[in-house]
Amino acid sequence: MSVRELELPLEVEWPAERVTVLPQALAQLHHWAQVTPLHNALRHKHDGQWYAWRWIDALRDVERLADGLRQQGFTAASRLALSGAFEPNLLLLALAAQSIGGQILTLADDLAPAALQQQVWRIRPTHVYVHGLPPMATVQRVGPVDLSQRLCRWWQPSGKTELWSEESTHWQGGLAAVLAQWLNSGQSLGFPQSG
Repeated sequence: MSVRELELPLEVEWPAERVTVLPQALAQLHHWAQVTPLHNALRHKHDGQWYAWRWIDALRDVERLADGLRQQGFTAASRLALSGAFEPNLLLLALAAQSIGGQILTLADDLAPAALQQQVWRIRPTHVYVHGLPPMATVQRVGPVDLSQRLCRWWQPSGKTELWSEESTHWQGGLAAVLAQWLNSGQSLGFPQSG
């Protein structure tokens, strides 16, 4: 048996940041999934089609993503780095990591690939989800279910407003702000075209 000292990650500073999601985020997600399970929670335009997640779908995807992360060795001592546009995959993955108790970090997505790799090395996450850079993405096959299951399943009660986000991880404090607004309000959150 050999024992070696682990190198600790350097202190997190911008263009990386530690995300402290609302302590009640998961309880709020459970609340909306119970109170309004069939109401629209998330909408995303991808390849010219609109896809929708009901509150119950969002909760189930978070649970499924958490199982996928656990299968990849993610624990309460793990660190998940996220980089990319805010969209359902990224938000649900952050909530899944939080449900396990792991640390969530974001990296500005407007960095050049070499600078992004340097930041990943610097903060030493155990798992990485970087939209658009598959070689660095160490979170594999834990994305939400096939989008065809979410195609056009979109219902919104009349008179209800919707939140909209066109931001990404380049916005310091953005992920926590978007999650807080979405989960505190119980409103549907929409995202623009991607892919």
